[in-house]
Amino acid sequence: MPVLLAILAAVGGAIWWWIRTNPREALDTAQDLATTAINAPRRLAFRRQTNAHPVEGIDDERIAICAIAQAFIELDDLPTSEQREKLHSLILAHSTCTNAEVREMEVLGRWLLTQCLDAPDAVRRLARRLRKIDTGASWDSLQEILAGLVTADLSTRQQSAIEDLNTAFRR
Repeated sequence: MPVLLAILAAVGGAIWWWIRTNPREALDTAQDLATTAINAPRRLAFRRQTNAHPVEGIDDERIAICAIAQAFIELDDLPTSEQREKLHSLILAHSTCTNAEVREMEVLGRWLLTQCLDAPDAVRRLARRLRKIDTGASWDSLQEILAGLVTADLSTRQQSAIEDLNTAFRR
């Protein structure tokens, strides 16, 4: 016990000395730690469940819509930078998110897409989850975003994805 108290006193003394010699850096570090701790659950935006697919942990329909749109543009080939920029602007226009939040949703959506086997599987899985989250209320928003992504005729894989979305939303 006395050894533990001596270690804690030494660590406390070192922290006090560091704060005393670098107060601005110490305040910035403390503020960064507090902000990170507060925003960590929100940044992840889903709860991790044991023995469950990460898609099943999504609680925010905006993330599901973003991930579905990313999977949709990846159905035929890897998306171009123009397609990614178009997706970013569409999500920004159809949601009440800041630019930074949309970037975070895109990163999380991309990760969710990689957790699925492939893009068609991701569309099916994410569509079912989106319907569970909001019982189909975001169908119009999803439809507007996907319509904005289509520049020419739909490919067979994209038509199949639309059919999967209609099935998941029971349209």
